[in-house]
Amino acid sequence: MAVEIVYETHATTTDNEAGIATGHVPGRLGPLGRRQAAELGERRRGEALAAVFSSDLHRAVATARIAFPGGHPPLHQDPRLRECDYGTLNGAPAALVAALRPYCADHPYPGGQSHRQVLAATGAFLADLAAGFDGRRVLLIAHSANRWALDCLLAGARLEDVLREPPPWRPGWYYTLPTPWPWPPPA
Repeated sequence: MAVEIVYETHATTTDNEAGIATGHVPGRLGPLGRRQAAELGERRRGEALAAVFSSDLHRAVATARIAFPGGHPPLHQDPRLRECDYGTLNGAPAALVAALRPYCADHPYPGGQSHRQVLAATGAFLADLAAGFDGRRVLLIAHSANRWALDCLLAGARLEDVLREPPPWRPGWYYTLPTPWPWPPPA
């Protein structure tokens, strides 16, 4: 069978509005972000979701809690769904981090991690998801780097391509996770 994944990026943060690359800094939702999180909940409320998984960074957790108050469907946090760690560039101008993205596919940001490391963490998360949610639909609330990882792992995109020209934002993406999930991939 398979796991049906509905993916949503966390709501807009005050850093997003200021052109800051938040990275591993918690980030805060402003009025726009809180409104977007509530809209996400309305948009997804009628769907038969077995669970909601979010990054454990504050902006993703806040998005999930606003979208689904009361914990239904059940909310789970997972550090493997964190944004890429930009190291010394966490909180730097987004344009600077974006300019380094193609290089950081395989090379860590100074003091941080590479996008290939995010892809590996997302793949490990998917292995657990495949084992526990086969035949069900789940919602993931995470970050751009995780969406790009899903595009690579489940839709056949090349990491270098999505880092050079990221697909535009939209309210939700759909992925099918085959089960069993072959992770780690055969050498």
